[in-house]
Amino acid sequence: MNADYTIIRSTPDPDTLEGMIDLHKHIFGSSDNLTNKMSRKPNLLVITATHDEKVIGYKIGYELDRTTFYSWLGGVDSNYRKYGIASKLLYMQHRHLKEHGYHVVQTKTMNKWRGMLILNIKNGFDVIDTYTDEKGRHKIVLEKNLLD
Repeated sequence: MNADYTIIRSTPDPDTLEGMIDLHKHIFGSSDNLTNKMSRKPNLLVITATHDEKVIGYKIGYELDRTTFYSWLGGVDSNYRKYGIASKLLYMQHRHLKEHGYHVVQTKTMNKWRGMLILNIKNGFDVIDTYTDEKGRHKIVLEKNLLD
């Protein structure tokens, strides 16, 4: 399956953003006010996967500090899973982060997103913490050293 990948260092253009929001709603059940939240993130990085001009995957993150990056949100359309799209998005994000001087990438997930948890562990992330958030959801904190 051929997909086109694009690295965007700001909020995406309106058409791409609309495609990302539609996909986000499909995966997570709501838009989570994504546009507004993205606009407040420092040094936003968005990587998209498209097929026939449709957004089929995305990965969003932002800078925590000069050497630490937070991989915030991502997903792949259920019709396009098992083609390595999530792995390619992760690879492109980490390559970009290394090229721009980041040493560490962090992320959080939950047990219900097992595919993401497994992908992260397979790609060098370590579980560094767990906690229960204010909504009572159990969160898993992962971190990867990009200098290894």
